[in-house]
Formats: sequence, structure tokens, C-alpha cells
Amino acid sequence: MKNSIIILLMFIVGVVLGMYKFLPDFLIENDFSKYSLYALMFFVGIGIGADSNALSIIRKTKIKIILVPLCVILGSLLGAALISFFISEISIIEAMAVAAGFGYYSLSSIFITEISGETLGVIALLSNISREIITLLATPFFVKYFGKLGGIVSGGATSMDTCLPIISESTGKEWAIIAVFSGVVLTVIVPFLVPFILTFI
Repeated sequence: MKNSIIILLMFIVGVVLGMYKFLPDFLIENDFSKYSLYALMFFVGIGIGADSNALSIIRKTKIKIILVPLCVILGSLLGAALISFFISEISIIEAMAVAAGFGYYSLSSIFITEISGETLGVIALLSNISREIITLLATPFFVKYFGKLGGIVSGGATSMDTCLPIISESTGKEWAIIAVFSGVVLTVIVPFLVPFILTFI
């Protein structure tokens, strides 16, 4: 929980510094976040590669590993469909399209904005950002009360990148392999599933 609080505080400090321009122009005008992400992925990869038991989880789960992203897809869509009954302004199709971003807010919100307009695009952006932030903060809680897959399922597509360090720390390096696999599958599916839901359903 301590690490989750630190992550939240760093995020808040970053927002405040960015809002009030308390940083050099080159930091504000350039996007260095992707390089930080590359570095995170590099060090997590080192940790996994150096752990001789990390790949054993793949041999144990075998084909069952595909059930993780499949359950994330079904759970997210069904959950959004149920929630839509309590939000009269959003249809069940729109709610499912928002959920189909699986935390991949940058791409899914663009597709949704192009197809359904800016309002739903903003909703998708906020919803998927919230999913990522909740995962960053609550993964230790999810793992404790819902099992090792709790953080992976919560993170969705972000389980392979921004949420991977906290997932790896909370579950163990061997489970990071499943997180990466699930995140990759969901990331690949997002650009196909979101337009499909809004256009053909």
C-alpha cells in the first residue's frame, strides 16, 4: 500500500507542476513518459529474465493462459452492460464500447470520438484512465483479497506496461509473464473490438 500511495503522490505532483508551469520548457514541450516506460519495461524484463522460475508459470498454465484476457474481455463488457442500466444517458452499446478500451485510453478514446463524438470520447478517456489509476493504487488489495490474477485483470491492456511494475511486485515475477501476455492480447484487440461494437452491433 505504501508504494501505491507514493505512486499517487508522484502523479499529483506531476499534475500540479504541469498545470502551473513549474518545470523547464523542454520538459513540458516534450513527451518523456514513453522513455520512462521503456526504462520500466527494460528493468522489469531484467528481473524476469534473471529469475529462473519466472517462465515456469507458462509451463504450468499451458493453454489456460488464454483464459486470462478472454475473461477480462467478457467481464469488462458484461460489467459495462449492467452499469448502463443505471445511466440513462449512455446506451448499452456505448457503455460496452467504453469498456472495450480495457485501459488503453489513448487509442480507444480516439476511435470512440471519431465514431460517436467527443462526449463519449471524453467518457472513454476518463473511464480508462481511472481503470489504470485504480490498478496502480489497489493492486495489492486486489491480490490480497481476489488472488494473483486480481491486478492483472484490473489492469487490462495496461498490465503489459504502466501497471506491470506494481503487478510484478505484488504477485511475483512469474506472474508478470501472464500480465504481459494478457496485456498484449488486449492491446491488439482494442482497435478491432471498439469500432466493431459501435459500428456493427
